[in-house]
Amino acid sequence: MQVKLFVGNLPWSVGDAELTQIFSGHGDVQSARVISDRDTGRSRGFGFVEMETADITALIQATDGYEVDGRNLRVNQAEEKGSSPRRSSGGGGDRGGRRDRY
Repeated sequence: MQVKLFVGNLPWSVGDAELTQIFSGHGDVQSARVISDRDTGRSRGFGFVEMETADITALIQATDGYEVDGRNLRVNQAEEKGSSPRRSSGGGGDRGGRRDRY
């Protein structure tokens, strides 16, 4: 089955090729992408891996906590982009809003 994984706590030195290499021992990696800051081009310390696996639980157990350059990876199944509720900017909330409280 095709799965998409979120991989966090990546060392700055890890790029797409290294991320592919880390996961290739656990199945057929379709894509591996380290997310970069759009202004600086530097890694943001996380990425996504899409791959084929028969058992996602075993895959996560095998890779979560794996040490790379002194850092332990955090691996979870990625959530779909629109699945988490986002805060709307209308209505104030915890972003300020009212100015007449003085």
